[in-house]
Amino acid sequence: MPSMILDRPGSGDHPDYFAKYIALIPPGNLLDIMNAQVSALRALLGGLDDSQAGHAYAPGKWTIREVVGHLIDTERVFSYRATAFSRADPQPLPSFDQATWLPLGEYDSRQLDDVLDEWADTRRSTLALLRSMPTEALARRGVASGKEITVLSCVSILVGHLVYHTRQLHEHYGIGDGQLGG
Repeated sequence: MPSMILDRPGSGDHPDYFAKYIALIPPGNLLDIMNAQVSALRALLGGLDDSQAGHAYAPGKWTIREVVGHLIDTERVFSYRATAFSRADPQPLPSFDQATWLPLGEYDSRQLDDVLDEWADTRRSTLALLRSMPTEALARRGVASGKEITVLSCVSILVGHLVYHTRQLHEHYGIGDGQLGG
């Protein structure tokens, strides 16, 4: 069971699309980075009131609450993929259509603190999974969205995905400095 995850996935460990997220992962132990991201996201967004959290930078774009909702959905999907593949489940897993999922989560009808709490709880669940997972399971592979991916890639994508959206929050909403990494 890993107490540290210092490795990063290789290019053959995930579909090319995810390389942009993996490239954003800061150096260090993935478990520590993932844990630090919990308080860092809260510090970044926790001071916003519900009116600010309902802001979208352009028509048809996500509100800040919806961005956090998307982080929740993604955390659940990739954590489940990591679980299934770490258990050597041979069944291919379906794709994840964020455009279909997000509105059905009704994140924008909730208070930002509630949505942030749900994301933090979901991330802590991912961390608990990783702390109990045999180290060799990180190298196991499975198929999701018709493409092969490793457990380590699923976990790594979660770290870089949050960094990516933190940069988006900075660039499009003027929040923070875009440097949330861990």
